[in-house]
Amino acid sequence: MNFLPIRPTLEENSRLLLNPYCTDVVNMCIAFYGKVGYQPPWICYLVEEEGQMVATAGIKGKPVDGKVEIAYGTVDEFQHRGIATRVCSKLVEVCIEADPDVTVTARTLKEENYSTRVLRKNSFRFAGTVMDAEDGEVWEWIYEKAPKT
Repeated sequence: MNFLPIRPTLEENSRLLLNPYCTDVVNMCIAFYGKVGYQPPWICYLVEEEGQMVATAGIKGKPVDGKVEIAYGTVDEFQHRGIATRVCSKLVEVCIEADPDVTVTARTLKEENYSTRVLRKNSFRFAGTVMDAEDGEVWEWIYEKAPKT
């Protein structure tokens, strides 16, 4: 599984834009960078596996008050194969490697679904309902780091 960074300009993403699936994602991410900035590793990624784009992944901006939010999605034809679980795990790893003290969060719809199962498999705990500026009321999840030994 390879995380391919989505860069801040179309020209820098020319390889990714060869794949029609990537065009909308790249444009959306570039627009998002206009709001939150472009500061690797706190960016968007396309996920490639065996030469195919299988998912999207992102960290929704640099840490604010010691917290970051991750997001991910699997391409329809690759769903229910464990890809989202692995992508979520890799996103957490990227965050913790960049800042071992950061709190990693995620948000889902207010219902049990595939995403809530993915988060639980990756040691996230339900933290409660919060108001999201774009999505309204959502559930927030917080990654539980393994105790230091």
